[in-house]
Amino acid sequence: MKKLIFTLSLLAVIISLNAQNFFREEFSRDKKYVIMVNPTAGNIGVVKFLLDKGILDVDLQKFEFVGVYHSSQEYNFTQAADYIEENGLTAFHLHEVKGVLNESAVYRENPCTDDFRKIFSHSVGIIFFGGQDIPPALYGEENWYSETTDPGRHYFEVSFLFHLLGSTRNASFKPLLEENPDYMVTGFCLGLQSMNVAAGGTLIQDIPAQVYNSFTPETTVLIERNNLHRNYWQNIRDDADFMGINMHPIKFTEDKFFGSTVKVSGKMKPVVYSSHHQAIGDVAPVFRVTARSYDGKIIEGIAHKRYPNVFSVQFHPEVSALYEDRALVKFAPDDKPATLHSMLDKNSMIFHLKYWGHISDVINRGSRQ
Repeated sequence: MKKLIFTLSLLAVIISLNAQNFFREEFSRDKKYVIMVNPTAGNIGVVKFLLDKGILDVDLQKFEFVGVYHSSQEYNFTQAADYIEENGLTAFHLHEVKGVLNESAVYRENPCTDDFRKIFSHSVGIIFFGGQDIPPALYGEENWYSETTDPGRHYFEVSFLFHLLGSTRNASFKPLLEENPDYMVTGFCLGLQSMNVAAGGTLIQDIPAQVYNSFTPETTVLIERNNLHRNYWQNIRDDADFMGINMHPIKFTEDKFFGSTVKVSGKMKPVVYSSHHQAIGDVAPVFRVTARSYDGKIIEGIAHKRYPNVFSVQFHPEVSALYEDRALVKFAPDDKPATLHSMLDKNSMIFHLKYWGHISDVINRGSRQ
């Protein structure tokens, strides 16, 4: 009996390992794959919600999603595997990338390069999600205000983006997108910042300190609310109703991305969900700026000058609470609690749905090499 239990346990481990090495074991050359980088259970749940609601309009008979991560990351990705299994998500898979990856290896071929190429060649696009601060050394600065909790994740994601897009940090490297210029690369919040850093740009390490000369929560909450990118009231008072984020409007630039490509009015000032204290500093030369904050001081969107389906935003259009009523929250002590969904006016909701409509269209048109 003990031998049987051991055998079954060993089999379960083997199955689990195979499930997390998808592009080495299980992928079908007849399927089209969309890559999710940092596939936590939460991020998989977000994509599931968007698919279930038709917000991300992708046919799962034709497309499947593969979550990709590096073996050095702090997150326990067995939680993601369990989530996939418990929810019967047959169109979701995991792929672990191994190989030593450190700061000095990010902007060159490295032990992850073969995996990057394989993942790219068998997929139509890739999504980068939000997260904590990038190590400033990756964009040539000392650490003044950054809080990096998982450097392995950043080495992996920035290096992957370097392989995809190329960089002024290593101009002789031929980016993978030269082989498939219509490949989609998009991201939210950290995804935008990683994209800019990988291509040769820098970051503002702390918006209140470096943009508004504010060094305490007490002075930061005095900044006009539309220009705040997270909620600093939570650092001053203890109130369970405080949301950690801010809902604020953005403005489109004269760039045609949102008007002609996403097809929303260029005069629209949609309200978005923000939760960040860092932002793009110097823009990498390959990017156009597509949107800015209400006062124009923070970059809210970028798009590639050469590759038509490389674009990203600083805010979070993926958050499920934007699309249906969830918990009641508030920003400031005197605010009346409300749902995030109710904080979006009609035009803001149209904007979010159009943005996901554009992502859906790009995926549905996508082709592998």
